[in-house]
Amino acid sequence: MDGGGGGGSGGSLSRRSSLSVWKTGSGNGNFDGGGRNSDSHPLSHGGERTVKRLHLSKALTIPQSTNIREACRRMATHQVDAVLLTDANAFLCGILTDKHIATRVIAHELPLEETPISKVMTKNPVFVLSDTLAVEALQKMVQGKFRHLPVVENGEVIALLDIAKCLYDAIARMERAAEKGKAVAAAVEGVEKHLGASFSGSNTLIETLRERMFKPSLSTVIPENSKIVKVSPIDTVLTATKRMLELKMSSVVVVVEDKPKGILTSRDILMR
Repeated sequence: MDGGGGGGSGGSLSRRSSLSVWKTGSGNGNFDGGGRNSDSHPLSHGGERTVKRLHLSKALTIPQSTNIREACRRMATHQVDAVLLTDANAFLCGILTDKHIATRVIAHELPLEETPISKVMTKNPVFVLSDTLAVEALQKMVQGKFRHLPVVENGEVIALLDIAKCLYDAIARMERAAEKGKAVAAAVEGVEKHLGASFSGSNTLIETLRERMFKPSLSTVIPENSKIVKVSPIDTVLTATKRMLELKMSSVVVVVEDKPKGILTSRDILMR
């Protein structure tokens, strides 16, 4: 699933939610009553980075009555792959992403001019607060299998968080940890020189642990039996989107004689 999911462990951007009522102003959502999400944290928790510190981008919002063609045009113009949707009372009611366009619109051959985005959107998307830890926002998206989360601060929707920003932050943290690991290894080497060859067995163990922790191979991050959607250069975009829908993927690999020649993503389809 993509686009903040529906319900789940986070809050829900819905007037019917028991947590709150959300309304948009000039491009953002405004809060009117309700409480706080259980994911709340201080702006800094033990030195951990919060969502607010991830250089967030302002969310684009459009009425849910907008037809799909116009929604795609606006998304392409603003170079965004997700938008928040509002109902007739200007309350936030859903989210639309590039994956929706590929698998719910094109793959089903829906008429772009006649179909409102309310027909294909994800309703009541999960959200996070701006003081939620970045790593927790990342976990929420990974577990929910979606790439975008509305971000709320002081009862107002201030941004739409993309999973890429959380990943970049996590990678940066891993790099800093790797630097600390080098310092530990250097200290171990110093101890080994001081104690002599009898310490070499422990040093080998430290090196093995360091290799696995700070220099992972692709096999450690790509699950076994991963699905790969393959298409031919002569296949149509419609065929590609139907394959995406079939295997619940957001991209396909273009192959010739079983050799990769390119990749087509749902974002490519939206922007082009």
